[in-house]
Amino acid sequence: MSIKSKTRGGAIGRAFAVMSAAISVSAAVENHRRPNNSDLQMLGIDPKAFDRIG
Repeated sequence: MSIKSKTRGGAIGRAFAVMSAAISVSAAVENHRRPNNSDLQMLGIDPKAFDRIG
């Protein structure tokens, strides 16, 4: 496997992880629950800052 295809696979995997985290955080907020810290961090949101919202 070439380096180019490994990089492409890593980028695709990262994109799926970000989309999954976004869906999870969105569903949690919609259902009045607190999202998981790991999902917030995947999206670049500081969990402590999220707690100060609202």
